Amino acid sequence: MSSPENEPGPGEDLTAVAPQLRALRRRASLTLEAAARAAGLSPAHLSRLETGQRQPSLPMLLALARIYGTTVSELLGETVADQEAVVRAPDMEPTRAGGWTYWQAGAPGRGMQALRVHVPHGAQGDIVRVHPGEEWLYVLSGRLRLRLGDTTHVLATGDSAHFDSLTPHRIAAADHGGTDLLFVHTLLQSPTATLCLGPTPGEMP
Repeated sequence: MSSPENEPGPGEDLTAVAPQLRALRRRASLTLEAAARAAGLSPAHLSRLETGQRQPSLPMLLALARIYGTTVSELLGETVADQEAVVRAPDMEPTRAGGWTYWQAGAPGRGMQALRVHVPHGAQGDIVRVHPGEEWLYVLSGRLRLRLGDTTHVLATGDSAHFDSLTPHRIAAADHGGTDLLFVHTLLQSPTATLCLGPTPGEMP
């Protein structure tokens, strides 16, 4: 089972994230220690991410984006026309991180981030997230295992969930073929208020 500090597999080029991580942390007025603690990482590991010695998984990018009050696309240095209302399918370039594949489904500069995500079986299902805001997801294909607090839900194709993200939560594909979903989350207004916890042993394989 993967941990929050696992790196993407071979061929996943996320080198553009290193300088962005440091710049956005400083823009958020966070020390390395404070940002690492909020993301559930060690300061040494976050330092390695910021110098390009390690590469983050997608759940880690999502956590850091929330902490810094920004989007995954800005962390990766991607450019999308500001305030565009429509994002065309050919403009949605896939990005892989930690086994997940995602496509930006919304423009930057908004109060929420929209992604289309493919979650393979066994990838990042052990990361527990806790942070201010709301999340909404819709299962496009396959089945998704969603843990909210002490309750586990299995969502089938066409099912959705909308929840307060201060509730400890984690997601994993329930089928070996993985699952595809639409995922929307609100961005943080108070960077230091977030928390991303590590794996909880013995729960939800």
